[in-house]
Amino acid sequence: MSRRVVISGLGPVTGLGIGMQSNWERCLAGESALAPITAFDPAGFDCRIAAQVEPYKISDYVPKSYRKATKVMARDIELAVIAADCAARDASLLTPATDPEAAKSGSLQPTYAPQRVGCHIGAGLIAADINELTEALVQARDDSGAFDIHKWGDTGMGHLTPLWLLKYLPNMLACHVTILHDARGPSNTITCGESAGTLSLGESLRVIQRGAADCCFCGGAESKLNPMAYLRQQMAGRLTAAGNDDPTHAVRPFDMNAAGTAMGEGGCILVLEAMETFEKRVRQPLAPGSAGGAPAEPGANGQAYCEVVGFCATQTINPAKRNLEPNEDGRSIVAAIWGALREAKLEPDAIDVIAPFACGVPMWDRAEAAALRQVFGQRSAMIPTLSVKASVGNCGAGSGAVDVAFAARVLHSGKLPKVINRAAPLPGIGNGNLTTDRLNCALVVSVGFGGQNAAVVLKRLN
Repeated sequence: MSRRVVISGLGPVTGLGIGMQSNWERCLAGESALAPITAFDPAGFDCRIAAQVEPYKISDYVPKSYRKATKVMARDIELAVIAADCAARDASLLTPATDPEAAKSGSLQPTYAPQRVGCHIGAGLIAADINELTEALVQARDDSGAFDIHKWGDTGMGHLTPLWLLKYLPNMLACHVTILHDARGPSNTITCGESAGTLSLGESLRVIQRGAADCCFCGGAESKLNPMAYLRQQMAGRLTAAGNDDPTHAVRPFDMNAAGTAMGEGGCILVLEAMETFEKRVRQPLAPGSAGGAPAEPGANGQAYCEVVGFCATQTINPAKRNLEPNEDGRSIVAAIWGALREAKLEPDAIDVIAPFACGVPMWDRAEAAALRQVFGQRSAMIPTLSVKASVGNCGAGSGAVDVAFAARVLHSGKLPKVINRAAPLPGIGNGNLTTDRLNCALVVSVGFGGQNAAVVLKRLN
């Protein structure tokens, strides 16, 4: 477990844009992508705003030979495929998807042997397309018009498309990414709510550390912008009803006046590589990509963005609330942070910036803020703490990976994005727009509504 691991490619897909550049520029400027929902008619919902990904054509992100497969891609799958394409090109990986012409001619020399490339992607519960499901359900009504489970089994299910299940299984995100990029190494799907993307990074980290792969795609993606998934969020009481007339100020992470979160769609795929193999390929001339292909240099200006030096995952146990609420003192979050710091062999004073979950749901924000106060003491209010959800909303299974991407970009650029919507910070949390002359180490914290927690420590490469 002694191999060092770096992040060499970033592929965020959020309401701020597709790819790291647009996401970074807009986040630096303090912009928010939250706006009225257009994906469906939200008139019956209390919260009618979200951060939606800009219109795209999935055919632009897959080789021509693979376009037939896009017919069985739910939106979550499309978002993961786009994010993986962005990340692979950002890292300058040569794969069948980034250089399809060479793959077609048989001349492709992939950056890594397929057996040395893994894939671990976080996914949510993919909600079925309402129109598809309705066409089948109407065939399962009894004489009075009520749903009949027996008719559903006899005739209703037969009206679903034959490949219906392949469109909505959570593991299909990783399935399509592995096929497109010919990743034949260890693969897995993590379905642990908002922590899924960060937990997937941890899985890839361990796989590379133990030598089972040299490179991995990891992260997560999800869209809850459909009536079925959206209803669950409203019934759980997580969405704000206060920002319909002023969307850009609706989500207030770590703020005393927070009233709930708003959904975002998207996520991020990251490319992780063993430092030794990354350095070896950077020293060698890179073969040119396809016409629309990969950058001339891997990562950021031929460098990896940062090193992943610590990771830990924990589970919140709160029997009094049947695990539906966090511990008020954030004890399980504290355990995750300390575990990541121990692996990184760092003390809390080494952390220069924090990318928290901080989604704007009061009870979860208070628990996370309490955890940060326990770990960092009085210094917690002086550490720059990002406010990503105020810009892109809660991207579900993709949230943690988006936070990692922004933290990695902060370390590599030495710049801090503008923090928005935190006029009255929670105790122990700074007002956001702090400055620092040191950006060497970042802490990323993920808190899933199901109680799963993860912490990652990133370190700048000198």
